[in-house]
Amino acid sequence: MTPPGPVGDRFRRFRERLAAEGGDRQSVSGDGSTASGAAATSGAQVARGAAATSGGDHPNDRDTVASSRRGDLTARRSTEAGGRRGRRRGGGEELRVPEAEFTSYYGRPVLKGPVWKWDIAAYLFTGGLAAGSSLLAAGGQLTGRPALRRAGRVTALAAVSASAVFLVKDLGRPARFHHMLRVAKLTSPMSVGTWILTAYGPAAGVAAIAEAAGVLPRHGLLGLAGRALPPIGHAAGLLAAGTAPALATYTGVLLADTAVPSWHEAYPELPVIFAGSALASGAGVGLLAAPPAQAGPARRMAVAGAALELYGAHRVETRLGLLSEPYRLGRPGRLLRASRLLTVGGVAGALLGRRSRMVGALSGTALLAASVLTRFGIFYGGVASARDPRYTVVPQRERVEARRTGMDLPSERAVPPAV
Repeated sequence: MTPPGPVGDRFRRFRERLAAEGGDRQSVSGDGSTASGAAATSGAQVARGAAATSGGDHPNDRDTVASSRRGDLTARRSTEAGGRRGRRRGGGEELRVPEAEFTSYYGRPVLKGPVWKWDIAAYLFTGGLAAGSSLLAAGGQLTGRPALRRAGRVTALAAVSASAVFLVKDLGRPARFHHMLRVAKLTSPMSVGTWILTAYGPAAGVAAIAEAAGVLPRHGLLGLAGRALPPIGHAAGLLAAGTAPALATYTGVLLADTAVPSWHEAYPELPVIFAGSALASGAGVGLLAAPPAQAGPARRMAVAGAALELYGAHRVETRLGLLSEPYRLGRPGRLLRASRLLTVGGVAGALLGRRSRMVGALSGTALLAASVLTRFGIFYGGVASARDPRYTVVPQRERVEARRTGMDLPSERAVPPAV
């Protein structure tokens, strides 16, 4: 019997080593993927040994070496993948999605904030002042109080002129106001407001000019104009007073018609606040300009305006939930709190100091300052709500969740699913 050749001895020794290493690795790790990796590695070593023994000249030997290398690489990849899968299954750290932070949408704000500046807040105040002054003038006209009528008409003309300046400044070009008069769109608060200003401005101007009838000569052409102006002024004053409520409240509708969260959700209260602020500012003009004996309508306007303004401001600070925060915090909160104190103080002075001209003047100043602070507080509150994405995202999610709850639990008020 011929002794086995060197190639046979090598294969026998590698088979024994393969069996020993496979048993040890299975007993240690218990992972079949590791044993298969060891088997593939040993098989590759056997093939390389066989190729080295034969000299690697035969093509089949070269194919064997290449295939063994591919098998070795595949085994290593499967081992690594199995190890990774095993680590995931083996109870590693639990992956949790972090809480969402409402910062931006791919680096951009969730809601594009208003581009309006302080001049629009001033426009809101002057428009309300003009409306309140016209109502004050009409009250003085109907009750025979010339000082009250004169102060209201002159202030109304000055305020509406300043309001037009602020509006044109925001539009950028005066021609844009003219272009808006080419159409009348009832569903657009801006279009309706343009026509309100167009109707109110000339009437307020004629009523104010009529106050100059007393300084004109009594004879000649100017005398004729002086005699014709008072009745024309009375009619124009009543026309301006009839347009004044729309002028005082349309700006509230205009703000609520935007996508700014704290303005949009306060659509029932903003017209009420602006109406009350207009009345209070007009009353302030009467308390400042008229003697106490003629300031009765101004005091009554102050009480009515303060009641409407305080009620509306309380509603927007408490009814809107999360969207009430911008009206309570920061600069808007400070402005509205100061406005509330000045309003209460102005009304108290108007009622308690009926016979004092000085107390009446201080009360009128307080009411005018309160009206300014109210308009600026509402304005900056809406701007703050547009800058913080939380005030846009959270109410939307709450509405969606409420709609889903209403669909899951049918009731009389449940909203049907959209088709």
